[in-house]
Amino acid sequence: MTRIDLTGLEVRPAQVWGGVRLVPLVRAEPVEGLRLHREAYGAAHGSVDLGDRTTYTSYIPHGFVADWSGEEREAAAYGTRLGDAGPPAVPVRRNHHRLAKRRRKDGKPEQRLRFLPLHLALEGYLALHFGGPSVVWDEWSQQAVRQGLSPRAEAAYAGWSVPGLAEALRIFEIHPGQCGLMLYVADALAAAFVVPHPEDYRALHPTLIEDLYGELIHQYAFYGAEVPEFTARIRDGAGSVRTLADLRAAARAQERSWAEAHDGLMARDLRETSYTFERVYRMDSYDLYRFLPPFLRGGQEQHIGELIADHKGRTLYLKTFRLSENQIRRGHLLRRLAECDWHPGRTAEALGTTYAELARRVENAGFGSLLHAHEVGRRVRETQGG
Repeated sequence: MTRIDLTGLEVRPAQVWGGVRLVPLVRAEPVEGLRLHREAYGAAHGSVDLGDRTTYTSYIPHGFVADWSGEEREAAAYGTRLGDAGPPAVPVRRNHHRLAKRRRKDGKPEQRLRFLPLHLALEGYLALHFGGPSVVWDEWSQQAVRQGLSPRAEAAYAGWSVPGLAEALRIFEIHPGQCGLMLYVADALAAAFVVPHPEDYRALHPTLIEDLYGELIHQYAFYGAEVPEFTARIRDGAGSVRTLADLRAAARAQERSWAEAHDGLMARDLRETSYTFERVYRMDSYDLYRFLPPFLRGGQEQHIGELIADHKGRTLYLKTFRLSENQIRRGHLLRRLAECDWHPGRTAEALGTTYAELARRVENAGFGSLLHAHEVGRRVRETQGG
């Protein structure tokens, strides 16, 4: 797999609230072999032991349970919230051993897998070359050698802090057969969300307000203007609309026109980007993946995310997180350093820049503590002197 396959999902006309545009995704035939349920946690903060003395800590309001047993199961009640009392630094209250963990009952594995939505994808981004330099060149400090990129943190915003999103989700009209949506803020794609079955979507739609959204989307929501609503104009200059059937056909033609415009323009980068997929878990004929973008520079939108695909590669579950330009820069820099064995001189040459400029980029990316300042300064002076 290199791309996201949305075969079987059709776009419906968007609904707009202020600067928020919600585009429904509908399945003609729901997926019956896989279902998603929500699992609410009593404590909103959690810690995941990743092994190798590495721990992932984040705000975790809920998890998803993928069920491929074919049995009807009750979903957990909705309503997890952070309490009003307590210090600003909330201690870790729950330890999840893995981001994706198979359920067990009476010591035997069930046909159910618990995973933490979006955190699976974020952990993959945070772990990008987490170990630090693979070759100990003189420029890298002892901290880089001993600890790598630890600790590593990124900023994100809960949905309820994105202006207008809560109201848009509250008044959003759920379509018959709807199995997902694409969420835009100021007509910038913020997130895509897909589930296997319409009943799953109805149950999980409220969780979108508790999901994480990137810095760029938060800024667009604050400063972006209202976006135009979808409108259909049916002109009857040639007298082609004479019956209700003619009117229905003309309306459907408008819907198709909207869908083609959406797929060709608004969601093009998400669909056409070539991703790097990592399989996290296999569930019989279904696979759970997380993916990373190529970290290309130049203003192209780029997303990280996770998905469940069937044996044909079709997407049954999808959740994405749009990276900010700064996050793309950090990913791009780490990729280039790793490709050049963390050799600063070769990396600068690969980036088409100078040694001093590379050192500045590493510093601005928040990785300055990994550099041996005296050695870098000496190399810069040698380069400038030459």
